[in-house]
Amino acid sequence: MEAQALTVGSAVTALVLLVVFYYPVATVFVDAVFVDGRPTVEPIVSVLSSRFYLVDIFGFTAYQALLSTVASVLLGLPGAWILSRFEFRGRRTLRSLTILPFVMPSIMVAIGFVATFGRNGTLNGVLTAIGLPPVELLFTLEAIVIAHAFYNAPLVARVTTAAWESVDASAIETARSLGASPTRAFRDVVLPQLLPAVAVGATLTFVFTFASFPIVLALGGFQLATVEVFIYSRIQNLAYAEAAALAVVETAISLGLTYWYLRYEGRTRGSGQGARPQPRYSLWPGSWTAKAAGARITIAAYGLVVLAVFVGPIASMVLTSLTGPGGGLTLEHYLFLLERQQTGASYQVRPLPAIANSLRFGVGTLLVAVPMGVVMAVLTTREFRGRAAIDALAMAPFAVSGIVVGLGLLRGLVFGVDVFGTRVQVTGAIAVVAAHAVGAYPFVTRNVAPLLGNLDPRLVESARSLGASRVRALVDIELPLVAAGVVAGAAFAFAISIGEFDSTVVLAEGSTSYTMPVAVERYLGRRLGPATAMGCVLLAVTSLSFVIIERFGGRYGERGGF
Repeated sequence: MEAQALTVGSAVTALVLLVVFYYPVATVFVDAVFVDGRPTVEPIVSVLSSRFYLVDIFGFTAYQALLSTVASVLLGLPGAWILSRFEFRGRRTLRSLTILPFVMPSIMVAIGFVATFGRNGTLNGVLTAIGLPPVELLFTLEAIVIAHAFYNAPLVARVTTAAWESVDASAIETARSLGASPTRAFRDVVLPQLLPAVAVGATLTFVFTFASFPIVLALGGFQLATVEVFIYSRIQNLAYAEAAALAVVETAISLGLTYWYLRYEGRTRGSGQGARPQPRYSLWPGSWTAKAAGARITIAAYGLVVLAVFVGPIASMVLTSLTGPGGGLTLEHYLFLLERQQTGASYQVRPLPAIANSLRFGVGTLLVAVPMGVVMAVLTTREFRGRAAIDALAMAPFAVSGIVVGLGLLRGLVFGVDVFGTRVQVTGAIAVVAAHAVGAYPFVTRNVAPLLGNLDPRLVESARSLGASRVRALVDIELPLVAAGVVAGAAFAFAISIGEFDSTVVLAEGSTSYTMPVAVERYLGRRLGPATAMGCVLLAVTSLSFVIIERFGGRYGERGGF
């Protein structure tokens, strides 16, 4: 039985993936090629031959994703330069903050930008106070691009910082000894090693922003609809065939980009390991040369940009939640939530069920995603034929958007499927947890697999020579050594579940399924104050997840993981 444990665990994981991911996604594909029970390619052909879909929807989606990628790279690269080349108090904390794109709910980012750029937002308040005219940035492409840069620039900074710190100082010293100037040494030695990391960060950013949903929905609305927003509108109008056709084309694009990313990242993984890192400069130089002064002025200017783009929206959300109509400090928005909890009708969104549902779904996601992620980490670090295919299949949920998964679960398990003459339906909390677990377990895998892969194989060999089976060596030797990665992966899974919006807004039904992000979006459509108050509650919960990740994550995931 012990010898078959890993096989059984793998089979169970594969079965769960088949039921809650591949079958629902296949349902979406079937909806795109079967209409009224008849096979047809008309829905997909209509999408691919329509100027409205190709230019107005997919064209605009790719255009805003490209602009967002450029903005994210431009905003993230200076951060990578500062984190990798300078030593200062708080550097490790700032470095840890680069994981925020994976733990900060995107709907919370959206509400922060609404509080900043709205007609009565913080920005217009500052402009009015200094005698300047207000600006209208909400429901513009600029607001979407800035919000995406806020969300993805830390990702670019994270992967580029890891690559920069892996550059061997000996190679630079050799170039300098051969007569190269500092600029020439950077161009010929450092830059070629940074470009692959920049390409990886840019590709991930493009994938994320191409499939962005809540940020575009809140800041652009249906007048600036991307493919995700348009799919959501088709689902609301019960136009499932049209939604499925759009989802098929979008998924094909995302899978292609993710496949390229995984292959490219696999080729570059491990480069620079064992290199002697370059020494860092003090942020406060010993002597003020023109070059040192210019660098510090650049850092100070970048710090102001960081305060405006990164700190401003979150601070605006907190400030708006504590500000009344007259501009004074008040708790009326939080009191509104309490009043809604006590007097709200059953069809209205109440805060305590949203908080309770989010926590329940988070725990349920942990129970499903952590075992799945650990099993996949074990499989993808073993040497066997077909391992690359297993890795690609395991990471497929990473490339499929939550809207597509939610639509597939809705059309498949929620509406019901006939199994041997019995109608099987999976609704409510189970459907939501299934969607959350599908999106969360790859992060567990990507946190645990690098640690497993870096373990000394002699540890396992010693245990085997003492009579331990392969599974016993895994349980007693390997997993305890990667426990920090498991804890960090679990925190990622919990944070992703707490902040998940895309599939939840499709699957939520009544008070049994809506979560804090869904509550924020529904409040946002009516009153900004209560929406920001609910967003602050969401911020407090996700901040706890970040603290756990920062405590247990360390530096293990900076190469090879997220």
